[in-house]
Amino acid sequence: MASGEPVSLFLPCPAGVEPLLADECARLLGVDRSVVPADPSRRPVIELKGGVRVRADGVGAMRLNLECRLAQRVLWPLAHGPYGHEDDLYALARRVPWVDWITPRETFRIDTSAQRSPLQSLNFATLRVKDALCDVLRDATGERPSVDTRHPDLSLVLHLAEDLATLYVDLSGEALFKRGWRDERDGGLKGEAPLKETLAAAMLAAAGWQGRAEDGALLDPCCGAGTIAIEAAQIACGIAPGLQRRFAFEQLRAFRPLLGEWARLKTEAKARVHAPAVAIHAGDVAFRMTDFAQRNAQRAGVGHAIQFKTGDALQRPAPAAGGLLVLNPPYGERIEAKGTHGVRDDDMRGPRGQGSREDFDAGASAGEFYAALAAHWKRAYTGWTAWVLSPDLKLPQALRLKETRRVPMWNGAIECRLFRFDLVSGSARTPREPRAGDTPEAGTAAG
Repeated sequence: MASGEPVSLFLPCPAGVEPLLADECARLLGVDRSVVPADPSRRPVIELKGGVRVRADGVGAMRLNLECRLAQRVLWPLAHGPYGHEDDLYALARRVPWVDWITPRETFRIDTSAQRSPLQSLNFATLRVKDALCDVLRDATGERPSVDTRHPDLSLVLHLAEDLATLYVDLSGEALFKRGWRDERDGGLKGEAPLKETLAAAMLAAAGWQGRAEDGALLDPCCGAGTIAIEAAQIACGIAPGLQRRFAFEQLRAFRPLLGEWARLKTEAKARVHAPAVAIHAGDVAFRMTDFAQRNAQRAGVGHAIQFKTGDALQRPAPAAGGLLVLNPPYGERIEAKGTHGVRDDDMRGPRGQGSREDFDAGASAGEFYAALAAHWKRAYTGWTAWVLSPDLKLPQALRLKETRRVPMWNGAIECRLFRFDLVSGSARTPREPRAGDTPEAGTAAG
């Protein structure tokens, strides 16, 4: 049961985010990752490919749902063991005390994933687990529950490795990037695939920005829907990412004895909200996108914490003497001029859905955009650090800047890199003399 001994939760995340997520989980649960127990399997946090394994009890699982910014979901293990045939999965699922989790009047859904599984049909594997659940309930109550693929009371996840199967309960329900502040009625503006909140949080975590005064001001000059700025503002204000939404565990039988603890966790989280200690700035070239981002910020509870300004990223002056530029600029055709290839202004919403972008003369190219951006940064943002997410591995050449770090990250199905550029005076072709306070990794801007 959820209120018993700690179990090995699994928190999936995009590739490249695992170490950041492991650090976040250790901080949220108050454990020291550097302390290794005699039995390595008892480590509180273990990095795995595609996620982390965390030892926690029911209260810890609820805290992770409420506070975790980087994970996609929180999965509670039900059964784990070897398999070679679909019947082995049936036997594995029959060992689960399903009456603790679901009644015949409730519904369930099973999602199955596999890595190097020898089974020919994942659908049949899913069916055998469903049969086991229904047979256990029928034996215990004389009735069986129904399947609901859209709004189930109990969401299950079956993962098949090469010879091991694990069955989980999805405690989150909707994916954790859904913070609860987006308005689905604005779908026409948010586009096909807006930047997910979890990816924005990963960008900030990789940059080491925690919303403290010493972290400096933050600016996203191509903010689109405002995701990066809103995530940063919630961090700066101490707002838990799950404070505005509901979770699947709130309706689960196994977690009902813990709902008092859940109320306490939310009360404590609300008490930690505070005024920001650092300035956060954002804007977009399109008035409608800036207005859209402002409305999103208000729904997220951070409208007061972000200074929005409509303007061209190629002309916007630095809002402070130093700080961080954090942005996910438009890719490829997203930065083509209005009218190029017959694309209307209203259609200039690429996969990121940030609305119309920088307004160039007809025929402007990505190379011209990045060259102009780097030149503007050199003039106006000396002393700043830029963190830029892009799928283009040659972005440093396009910007004519030397990156000091690159972090692999995935934006949905798009493999990207998060590049760090230290913006200093001078030319990349003719290095300047070192100055006091320079770090060994400091890069130079192109002349």
